[in-house]
Amino acid sequence: MAQNDEKEIQQLKNRFHDLADKSFQQGIFTFTGFLGLSGQDIFWKEEPGLKYACYEINGGCEDADRVVIRFGSASELGYEVPFPIVCIHIAPLQAKFADELSHRDFLGALMNLGIERGTLGDIKTGEREAYLFCLDTVAEFICENLTRIKHTNVKCSVVKEPGRVLKEEPETVNIQVQALRADAVLARVYGMSRERSLELFRAGKVYVDGRLCENNARVLKAGETVSARGFGKFVLRGEARETRKGKLSVEAAVYR
Repeated sequence: MAQNDEKEIQQLKNRFHDLADKSFQQGIFTFTGFLGLSGQDIFWKEEPGLKYACYEINGGCEDADRVVIRFGSASELGYEVPFPIVCIHIAPLQAKFADELSHRDFLGALMNLGIERGTLGDIKTGEREAYLFCLDTVAEFICENLTRIKHTNVKCSVVKEPGRVLKEEPETVNIQVQALRADAVLARVYGMSRERSLELFRAGKVYVDGRLCENNARVLKAGETVSARGFGKFVLRGEARETRKGKLSVEAAVYR
């Protein structure tokens, strides 16, 4: 299993460099598929050797968890090619008879169509509906073939103005810690023990701004996004304030 993981990591590294080289040498835009947190971490580790080609990152919506990387610069190439990302609205044919559908239900139905994970971005769920971001190469196939999720018949349609997509409102949490150490902040935000927080770091499940965080003592800064697999993500807001008891009080926007 470890050898397979190493092989996949190397393949992704090679893919990044191939796309960067192609963009730079041929004067064209090139794109990755959607990358999850582990893929983004690999990109950031390779980034010093890739930035010569210029790049941009986009997931189709604000604060996307899964993103596409585009190599090439409009100012350098003299023309523009948009990201090949399409937003699809998935809704029940008869809302009053629809099941309660979770993110897992939507993703499971999509994967059952035989679609590669790299073609799918974020899935924003609402009440019995969802907005899916995907590559344009699979959008038509999804619209034609995704007709049922669990016991609910659904219809799919392309959203022309993704800016109106469901926007997830974070929960505002105020915490107090002795220091803005990543493990301490994570423990307070999710109401877990320090030991449980450390387990997440040891298991490689904590990312800061898309980069794997292996240093649990890392001091967090305002505006940084911390993602913990299985829990969600949060963003530190503003500067920490010292309380009368000498602790640091800070606000976090938590996305469950």
